[in-house]
Formats: sequence, structure tokens, C-alpha cells
Amino acid sequence: MATGKGKAKAGAPPGSAERLLTFYGDMLLIRRFEERAGQLYGMGVIAGFCHLYIGQEAVVVGMQSAVGPKDSVITSYRDHGHMLACGMDPKGVMAELAGRAGGYSKGKGGSMHMFSRDKRFFGGHGIVAAQVPLGTGIAFAHKYKGDGGLCLCYLGDGAVNQGQVQESLNMAALWKLPAIYVIENNRYAMGTSLERSTANTELYRRGIAFDVPGEPVDGMDVLAVSAAGEAAVAHVRAGQGPFILEMNTYRYRGHSMSDPAKYRPAGELAEMREKHDPIERLKATLVEGGFATEDALAKLDADTRQRVSAAAEFAQQSPEPDPGELWSDVLFEA
Repeated sequence: MATGKGKAKAGAPPGSAERLLTFYGDMLLIRRFEERAGQLYGMGVIAGFCHLYIGQEAVVVGMQSAVGPKDSVITSYRDHGHMLACGMDPKGVMAELAGRAGGYSKGKGGSMHMFSRDKRFFGGHGIVAAQVPLGTGIAFAHKYKGDGGLCLCYLGDGAVNQGQVQESLNMAALWKLPAIYVIENNRYAMGTSLERSTANTELYRRGIAFDVPGEPVDGMDVLAVSAAGEAAVAHVRAGQGPFILEMNTYRYRGHSMSDPAKYRPAGELAEMREKHDPIERLKATLVEGGFATEDALAKLDADTRQRVSAAAEFAQQSPEPDPGELWSDVLFEA
């Protein structure tokens, strides 16, 4: 039985029980973690900005199953799910959300700025689209060093209209950099629908001017994401340059915890939850295909909730950062 503690093995058959159960466990961990993070925010344990990933779990779980230990990841501020999918410890992630010394950035980065060199996770960035040129630079480093790695650079539909995205695509194409730009199109950016902000809503076509191929993907289907991710990885590893994947997904909560999301059409959220939820869709596949029983999945859910509760307890028991930490990690001499 999958535990949600690691990504699906790339070598496992696409429809194997092991692979499907790992996908399910990993998505469930993100969902339960984010639900608890929302509760802790309401209690005042987590302060500042907090952007939840609920609804989009299939994107990062499917994509991370397609890459390896030499590859790098960078994303925006909606980043908790990416951290967990990269294998970062939920205790350290939750402690950082709470601004505690036991967090990945020693309590100084919070929700939007935590990193793990060990897991090759380079943030979490609070400025819209700022991670795109940084991710392009990481891809350049992979090529320069010849280490065989690539960079998964996640961005949202609100970022695609920023100028640095076009500059990055141009450089990545010019130098055939090993980069995959994963556009998580959750339709509303900070609150403005894609149709009201973007002249051409087929975001996977953004690389046409630079001969960067792209593909739209059902971002609510983890199997579709995984398959598209593997194809994009093969393209990049063959030395053919960057690739764009537009993940058509949906966030269940507002842009951040302060957003009531009143801009959605009536009934849209309920329809997405009922017909397209990535976890429920995979659960149906598992049960109907005889890969798992309802009781086994309920047990997995209970274990996942317990693991998240332990992370929340660790975060609340972890001490505040020492004031002296204000002066550490400010300057690094190479």
C-alpha cells in the first residue's frame, strides 16, 4: 500500500497497482496537508500570505513522477504541494509555514520562500513570474555542467503575460536549454478570468514565436499528466530544447486565504468537485479496477491525516527563530 511518502517509480507500468496507489497517496497527502494549513491559518498559527494548492494536486504529482534525482524544480508562491511532491518532510514544511525554527528556511521564509538543496527544490517565489528566468538559469546550469539534469519550471496563467516569460522562452530556445515550463492554468490568476486577461487562451502556444513546442493536458487527471510529463522529459533529454505543458486545472480555494473567490460563476466549483476532482477520479479507478478496496483507501486516508496532524504538532511545538538568525544566511562567500 502506498504511504504518500514518495513519488511513483518512473519504471513502474503506467497502470500498475503500485504506481496508481503511490499517485493516490501523494495527492491525498497534499490535500490533507493543505486543509490543515488552512485551519492553522484561521487559528493564527500561520500568518502572512498563504496560497493553498487544493484541487491542483494531480499536476505536481504527475509531473514529479516523470523526473529523476538530478532534475531541479522551481515554482511560484502556491508551492506547498510542490515541496511535498519533491519529498520534503511535511514537518519541516509546516514548521516553516508557522515561521518556526524547525522549518526549511529556519522560520525566515514562510509560505512563499523555502528551499531544499537536498531535494533540488529552489523555491517558492513571491513575485509573479520571477521564478521563470531563475528556472531558465537553472536549466542553463544543467547544460553548462553537463550533468544530465533538467529544470521543471512551474508558473500560473497569471504569469504568462509577464515580459520575462517571453525573454526566458527566447533564451531557452536559442540555447536549447533543458527546461520544461509547466503552466498551471487554474483559470483565475489573482481573480481575473483568463478570458478577460489573455487574448489567446491557448497558453501552450506561447512558445510558437521561438519554436518551442507545447501541449495542453488535462491537469485534473494524474495519469494524463504523468504521460505528458514523460513525453516532454524525453524531448528535453534528447537535446531538442525546452517544452511547454499547459495543465488545465482548477483551484478550489481563492487566490490566497484572504480571497473569497466571488468572481466564479455560480455552481462552477461544485461541478468541478463533483465531476473532475483528481483524487476522487483516481479513487474510482482504483476501486473499479480492483487495485484497492474502499476499506484500504480509508485506512490510507486515516494514516495520512495522522501524519499531517504530527506535522502540525511539530510546527506548533517548534520554537521561534532566535533573533540572531536575522543576520545569518544574508551573505554567502563562494
